[in-house]
Amino acid sequence: MSHHITLEDIRNSEIIRTYVEQADASMKAMGYTEHGQVHVSIVSKVAGDLLRDLGFDEHTVELTRIAGYMHDIGNVVNRIDHAQSGAIMAFRILDEMGMPAEDIAPIITAIGNHDESTAFPVNAISAALILADKTDVRRNRVRNIRPEQFDIHDRVNFAVIENHNTLDRASMTFTQEIQINTEIGSIMDYFEIYMNRMLLCRRAAEFLKLQFRVTVNGANLC
Repeated sequence: MSHHITLEDIRNSEIIRTYVEQADASMKAMGYTEHGQVHVSIVSKVAGDLLRDLGFDEHTVELTRIAGYMHDIGNVVNRIDHAQSGAIMAFRILDEMGMPAEDIAPIITAIGNHDESTAFPVNAISAALILADKTDVRRNRVRNIRPEQFDIHDRVNFAVIENHNTLDRASMTFTQEIQINTEIGSIMDYFEIYMNRMLLCRRAAEFLKLQFRVTVNGANLC
């Protein structure tokens, strides 16, 4: 029997919580930045808020929040192809929870299309998920707090003092505004790491009929 599954149901699921936490433990072991409860909660909120503010219906917004919360569970299998692994895992979990196929389909499509190596904004949920995921850059994602041991990913994330997204409905613009401490990491370092992600964000924004812009330290870069 089909049921209306909410984000609260997802967050209260011990099974999903376990996969999120174990996936993040694997990422930590491999030296990646934080991909756990904080990250997935931010992505869930930002993606859902974006579609809400663009006028999408409450049900689509809820499905978007669920996709955002579950998008990285595939890392529990392996970092490689984690989007596809996560989509398959999400299908089984949501199906067993009783979610109808018409709700599962856009969620697993979004999860399966969020990693930049294979990503494409094939629906509104996936576009919002891409924008929320790829713009989550912040100092507290860095696990290693010893600067002498930073790799470029640690250095770039630790250099970010402030990062927030703004949707301007009047100009239909989605802007990522970043403040970087250039004594820690350079703007060029940021672009080296995030160029492909920013291009993907632009594609996702275009799907939603938005322009994607990035400002760093007050300067418009794209």
